Amino acid sequence: MTWVFLVLLYGILKGGREIAKKKAMYTNTVMEVLVAYTAISFILVVPQAKDAGGMELKYYFLVALKAFAIFLAWICSFRSLKHLPVSLYGILSLSRILFATLLGVIVLHETLGIFQILGLVLVSSGLLLLKFKPFKKGQDSTARNDSAENHDEMLTPIPIRETTAFFVVLAFLSCVFNSVSGFMDKILMKDINSSQLQFWYMLFLVSYYVIYLLVRREKISFSVLKNKWVWLLAVMFVIGDKALFIANASPESRITVMTLIKQSACIVTILGGKFIFKEKGIGYKLFCASIIIAGIVLGVL
Repeated sequence: MTWVFLVLLYGILKGGREIAKKKAMYTNTVMEVLVAYTAISFILVVPQAKDAGGMELKYYFLVALKAFAIFLAWICSFRSLKHLPVSLYGILSLSRILFATLLGVIVLHETLGIFQILGLVLVSSGLLLLKFKPFKKGQDSTARNDSAENHDEMLTPIPIRETTAFFVVLAFLSCVFNSVSGFMDKILMKDINSSQLQFWYMLFLVSYYVIYLLVRREKISFSVLKNKWVWLLAVMFVIGDKALFIANASPESRITVMTLIKQSACIVTILGGKFIFKEKGIGYKLFCASIIIAGIVLGVL
């Protein structure tokens, strides 16, 4: 059951990353944080290059495809997180469980026991309760303040309701792309090792951002390297991904259960919203999260 603790470690670090992302974007733009975060992460995995050779050609293509899914997911998630309360974003991102479960059942032919089905019902219930709860003024003001931090990206005033709806959609798109990436992890780790996957995945990801910057002609300020949150992001990302890849290599691990365990990140993001960002309406979000966490516990049984 070592893989369970590795996935739990990934979930906790993932929740910490959501907080660090939002803090990092207080002083730098979305693309500055994304590019610096990715580049630093790649530098941290370079020592694994000595163990990254020897893959068949088809795996380079598959790893490149996984990296592209994450490239799209990160653009969506960073732009949505920038304008949404971190605790709300943390719960919205739980919807990826639905996409990942479908992939696990339909493609990998994993079976769902009674506890996994009950777990899914509870998680879905928590998401629906959140969906039909009106946004509070405190949350709206948070989104407005976050937007003001980088006014160069939003020169034209946009009604807060339209802004919120748009970034909620981006958050869901991020969930879809992340689910595809998680599904590919399980497939790839059957035939390659964690060093091969992590090194080439990060190399392809850096390449995509370089191409994106050249096409968009966007400039990146080197001041982002002074942002301590960016460095923290990179460290948590590398450690979390390494743990997740090793867990995927375990024959006992199942994508449907792993996806449930990953949602432990929501507790970290909600607590971060309360104690770091001073968000309002945390009580209701904790209520939704408690239902979801109960579903996670049932799913692991």
